[in-house]
Amino acid sequence: MSDGSALAGPDGALRCPWALSTEDYVAYHDEEWGRPVHGDDALFERLSLEAFQSGLSWITILRRRPTFRAAFAGFEIAKVAAFTDDDRERLLADPGIIRNRAKVDATLANARVLVDWAPGDLDDLIWSHAPDPATRPVPRTLGDVPAVTPESTALSKALKKRGLRFVGPTTAYALMQACGLVDDHLEACVARAAR
Repeated sequence: MSDGSALAGPDGALRCPWALSTEDYVAYHDEEWGRPVHGDDALFERLSLEAFQSGLSWITILRRRPTFRAAFAGFEIAKVAAFTDDDRERLLADPGIIRNRAKVDATLANARVLVDWAPGDLDDLIWSHAPDPATRPVPRTLGDVPAVTPESTALSKALKKRGLRFVGPTTAYALMQACGLVDDHLEACVARAAR
């Protein structure tokens, strides 16, 4: 049983243990997770997918991501904001995504809020909550990685204040990890060394 330290992957390189359960995770871990993501549409996609992931395993979302992208018009804010009631019913009937009514409704509502923001506002708001890397200890084991931080709590409050839904502190922290606002790759992880 692992103590939460980095483990050797199929190529012998040390990685965060969560990344080794499937090939999909290895690729996501090595190529995406923790890498900086910018752009309003790209961040809207990540925010939406993190909300859909709430209560589920990330692999469930990762494997359905192509279908999510097709169902939600590539997560282009302007296109999703224009979705009709017929689109909502189409989404709720789509077996390729997570057909959770509250999560679908939150994604549509969030797009309708974001479409009125100035270009770059979502990017600026999210990235304004990135902590100074010098103030964060490098995690050695999974036990050193928090689920919520003061910054994710502040980001959640800021997003909610601007009218966004399904953006609690845990979802906000998962977004911060996935989009590179924080680097939670373990100290010995090959992906941390590659940054």
